[in-house]
Amino acid sequence: MRRTFQSLSVRNFRLYALGQLMSVTCTWMMIVAQDWLVLGLSGDSGTALGAITAAQFAPVLLLTLYGGRLADRHDKRRILVLANLAAGVLALALALWVVAGGVRLWHIGVFAVLLGAVNAVEAPTRMSFISELVGSELLPNASALSAAYFNTARVAGPALAGLLISGYGVGPVMLLNAVSYLATVVSLLLMRPGEMRGGGAGRARDTRVVDGLRYLRSRSDLLLPIGLVAVNGLFAFNFQLTLPLLAKTVFGAGSTTFGLLSSSLAVGSLVAAFATTARRGRPSAGVVTGGAVAFGALEALTGFAPSLPVALVLLAATGYAMSHFAQSSNHRIQLGSDPRYRGRVMAVYTLIFQGSTPVGAVLTGLVSEEFGARWGMTAGGLVSLAAGLGAWWLLRRGYGLAASGSGAGDTADEVRASGEGAVTPVVLESYAERALPSGTPTTRRGS
Repeated sequence: MRRTFQSLSVRNFRLYALGQLMSVTCTWMMIVAQDWLVLGLSGDSGTALGAITAAQFAPVLLLTLYGGRLADRHDKRRILVLANLAAGVLALALALWVVAGGVRLWHIGVFAVLLGAVNAVEAPTRMSFISELVGSELLPNASALSAAYFNTARVAGPALAGLLISGYGVGPVMLLNAVSYLATVVSLLLMRPGEMRGGGAGRARDTRVVDGLRYLRSRSDLLLPIGLVAVNGLFAFNFQLTLPLLAKTVFGAGSTTFGLLSSSLAVGSLVAAFATTARRGRPSAGVVTGGAVAFGALEALTGFAPSLPVALVLLAATGYAMSHFAQSSNHRIQLGSDPRYRGRVMAVYTLIFQGSTPVGAVLTGLVSEEFGARWGMTAGGLVSLAAGLGAWWLLRRGYGLAASGSGAGDTADEVRASGEGAVTPVVLESYAERALPSGTPTTRRGS
């Protein structure tokens, strides 16, 4: 237990985790409320739900790389404070409009675009900020705990939302979400800047997006997991769209059942998040690939679950595989990146992970509209399964094990290992330095 919650011994991370738990729980309540509102306004249209989802994530395609540049150049804590304040104001405006009545689908779409623009800056900053709170040694543990509180919120949020929507409607749920952003802002303001781990001093002022892209291009060991994340983000991670359709059109249930389906997926994800808190080093490429294969197979089976109880069980297993794959990919990318490029690398990760959602949501919506909600989910799982098998084939031929042209990469022992890795921060730093583009100065020790 002491190792599981080791990162919570760091005061700044404790504050951060508490604020995030409160805010993210309400965010998941908001997701359920918004989806239910869109289905009610559109006559249960999967295409309309896909369009709203696309509108929320479309700004990620345009702004995330710039958000990563801001994260590498400016104080991350200040960026997160401003981003959460902006998101809270926008969420409050939408909630008041819903409570007052007269809201239309296009109104929701406008607010989705604006909130997506804020998220494009906030997401890469938040991901790279965790390493400044705890340092490289505790980063896998802190990242896994972040996934744990995220999935705790994912369990509680939809279930609470289903009950509140049944009793009070979607408006009060949206108001609660708007207020919750203050929890994150307060936690950030209470942190001690002097206890940050190598964030502010020596920050480069000439960071460019193109430099981050060149750095990433030289690293096949980072490109392979990013490629898998791209395929899964595009075709398989569309549960915000497929679950409400499954609940309403397949099982003929209401918002409470939708909340149960979402919570079941989150329970599996939560178990996986706690399981990965034991990780102390960079996971191997094989673990990432195996996670993609398992996730795709389970999601494909879930789409054709014969009954609601079977669907709940399969969704829990799918959630476990999904979280394990996502955490392994995140850890492999973050722990293999030079700290000076980490904001831009994670911006690319966010761009691909979330930016693929607009296209994926529309495609999944069209498939669901044409062939039914079951095929909307199963098709995504089959694509993920095929991508995982393709990545495994590439690994067998040596691609993705070393940084291209640098000679850096997994050792033979790491490749054969079960995947939890045993790479120390010093080795990781040397690993990143050897993979830098030609002419790039090496990093300062301890950063």
